[in-house]
Amino acid sequence: MLVSKVKEKAGPLEGGRRLAIWLDGEVTKLFPGYFALVMASGIISNTLYLEGHRYLSDLLFGLNLVVFPWLLLLTGLRAVRASGALWADLTNPRLVFSFFTLVAASDVLGLGMNLRGLMDVALGLWLFAFAVWFALIYFSFAVLTFLNSAHNANVVHGGWLIAIVGTESLVILGAMIAPHQRELAPALFVLIHMLWGVGLALYGIFITLFAYRIFFFDVGPEDITPLLWVVMGAAAISANAGSTLILEESGVPFLMSMRPFIDGVTLIMWAWATWWIPLLVLFGLWKHGVRRVPLRYTPMLWSLVFPLGMYALASLRLSLAAEFGPLRAIAETMVWIALAAWVATAIGLARAMWTGLRGAVRAPALRPGT
Repeated sequence: MLVSKVKEKAGPLEGGRRLAIWLDGEVTKLFPGYFALVMASGIISNTLYLEGHRYLSDLLFGLNLVVFPWLLLLTGLRAVRASGALWADLTNPRLVFSFFTLVAASDVLGLGMNLRGLMDVALGLWLFAFAVWFALIYFSFAVLTFLNSAHNANVVHGGWLIAIVGTESLVILGAMIAPHQRELAPALFVLIHMLWGVGLALYGIFITLFAYRIFFFDVGPEDITPLLWVVMGAAAISANAGSTLILEESGVPFLMSMRPFIDGVTLIMWAWATWWIPLLVLFGLWKHGVRRVPLRYTPMLWSLVFPLGMYALASLRLSLAAEFGPLRAIAETMVWIALAAWVATAIGLARAMWTGLRGAVRAPALRPGT
């Protein structure tokens, strides 16, 4: 009888230990681009809010209020408990640009706060995002310069255009909070116009490398990843940022003289994003339909969902900036496509977490001393 009671007590303890080991392993190998989950949820939430679907918008916004601090906590735990793994990702040319998802996630969440009248919180998130961006922008390019090689990461695998997404996200939230900063407003407007230009310059560099790599070299199924959609997403967010600059009056004569230039570039970037969508769909059909590669959940899928939502919001903002109603219909259609992709990816995430958790609990018993 006594032995059976000991076994009954040991079972839950053993299961708890296995669960702790599994959680520790998940923290150690946490994908640095997981903040794309917040980006995807937030951009769809913001678009739904502007289109009048408050219930769904608030639902996704509330989810982000839980997910964003949770991911920050996991990243902090990773920095403390698995600093070597974190540093390895930071110095990996394939992964370092994924950290810019933290910048974009902070700004997208800040936009949701701003829509709901929480301007001080939005300002705090923008300042945090700008500080992270400033630290990452030079560090990431130093990694690309000194640690990359001809046979290491390339623009197709590296998700390098996420740096542009982070940069342009600062422009959008910055334009929302700038009018409320009184005497600092002109300086902030100048800064965000500069950031918009930096993002465009980086896009010009990276898209040239990307097109050269994918159109003139051999491409295998392993080259076709969800990160390719960031090519479209970076163009869409650049168009969104341009539309935002058009809609927000800076009051600075020099910046106002740039308006015709911003008008033209914004339309071109939106058209470029539109051009990429059918081609990216063809890439996916070739990989999963022709080459029969199974479609499985990966954290990179959130980097596919976000561009869909961003394209919807960019179309909506451009319809307002250009006063061209038909673009509104495109936005209303794309946001539901983005939401459907979000639901499918969320189901994949839930299944992956359940499978990992069940596997951890049902793992063979640990031997003494392990």
